[in-house]
Amino acid sequence: MIPRLNERTHTPHDTLTEALARPDSPDEGLTEYTVVAHWPGLDYYTLDDEQKIWTSVQWAEHLEDPYLEHPFAASPNDDRRAIFHLSVRLHPDDRELSGPEWAEVAYRLARAAGIEVPGEENGCRWIAVQAQPGRLDLIANLIRLDGARHTQPADVLRRLSDESRRIEQDLRLIPVRTAARQQAVTRPVPTASAQLPTILAQLADEQTGPLATVRGLVEHAAHRIARQPGAAGADTAHRLELIARRLHAVQQDLDTTAAHLSPAVHPRVAAAPPAARHAAHRSP
Repeated sequence: MIPRLNERTHTPHDTLTEALARPDSPDEGLTEYTVVAHWPGLDYYTLDDEQKIWTSVQWAEHLEDPYLEHPFAASPNDDRRAIFHLSVRLHPDDRELSGPEWAEVAYRLARAAGIEVPGEENGCRWIAVQAQPGRLDLIANLIRLDGARHTQPADVLRRLSDESRRIEQDLRLIPVRTAARQQAVTRPVPTASAQLPTILAQLADEQTGPLATVRGLVEHAAHRIARQPGAAGADTAHRLELIARRLHAVQQDLDTTAAHLSPAVHPRVAAAPPAARHAAHRSP
């Protein structure tokens, strides 16, 4: 079981689309077989006689509500991207988990990530989506019910990795180390030229690539400077925005080059972060 901590975003809609492997829809209801777990506080928002099945758009808006209720919530470094996304994948040869087993995995990883604290009444909203074979997506809004911004542990990735190893043992799944040894035996060592497309694709990756991180910092600096009074601040902010656009173009060029070097590498266009939606939706 391999956990991947994705870059935080401003809106859950695209994150839920990635988890479902299809666009969110106002007509498609997601049952308990897809949303296998969620934050316990949701039970207080739902009446006994209320419809239990929400559409994917309703789930996304439910996660987005804290933005509307606390529009000025931000991290200590003024980062307003509050949508947390953790995805985990099983080994291809692992057995198929049941619904309760996926739910157990979700709750354990949510506690390891610090977004689920037993007995906490003002915690974070989160859901766990199991829509693709061998994959689970944990999506949360780090804005708590009381308006405070949740701060995750500095070693959150290590905690998630440690908990994944314990889950593998408890559910008798294939450990990562065993899978790595099997791949080393069955797969030839790739040459430097064969690795080049992968390296370029990693550089251009919108979620974890270094250029995406640099572009995000430049955009954040432009946003901060634009709020300062005076024409000089506006001019500097505009120049920073142009730099961010050039970085975005470099990401796209690298991704295209990686696709040309190897047909096995599919192009992943580095899209700019989507703007937050301002729907007047309120959870039940």
